[in-house]
Amino acid sequence: MKLAYSPASPYVRKVTACAIARGIDKQIERLKIGTTDPALLALNPLSKVPTLITDDGMHLYDSPVICEYLDSIGSAPKLFPPAGPARWKALQQEALGDGILDATQPRRREIPLPQDEGRKGYIALQQGKVARSVDLLEKEAGSLGMLTTIGEITIGCALGYLDFRYANEPWRPGHPKLEAWYAKVVKLPPLAETMPVG
Repeated sequence: MKLAYSPASPYVRKVTACAIARGIDKQIERLKIGTTDPALLALNPLSKVPTLITDDGMHLYDSPVICEYLDSIGSAPKLFPPAGPARWKALQQEALGDGILDATQPRRREIPLPQDEGRKGYIALQQGKVARSVDLLEKEAGSLGMLTTIGEITIGCALGYLDFRYANEPWRPGHPKLEAWYAKVVKLPPLAETMPVG
């Protein structure tokens, strides 16, 4: 398998963390590629990372799809629970973590631009999404496990991205249970070995 990636992408981190949790990380060759590179466009019409090229030549994109594919390989415990309440919870948590990323990653493009009222409103809207999500995670922190599901991995990656790119907007104050959970899981291989750079 080959993974088109960017070192600082939180979505790439999520995929790599899943591969580590599944014990198949060494089976993936990394292709460092920019989102404007024509080579990426040839693999993915959306020109986005991560993009996975499977051993049989299929091109998979978007982290939820890639992570579910990786969960089908190997014999490690599944990150996606079987049908039922546990699966819906894991998928809900994945969507919440991805939503935090979706609300924060594009904001980086706004930073160097003039801060008119429209931009300020957009930034406030995205900050509100993150704040509400972190508040909900604080309430549910007691039920979070040790990176045993796709939801927990995605939440860990999302909180790590907030630390990485938005240290000036700390999420820990007022969220002691979530902070305690994150302090434990960030030391586990899926997160510890995928700390963002760049």
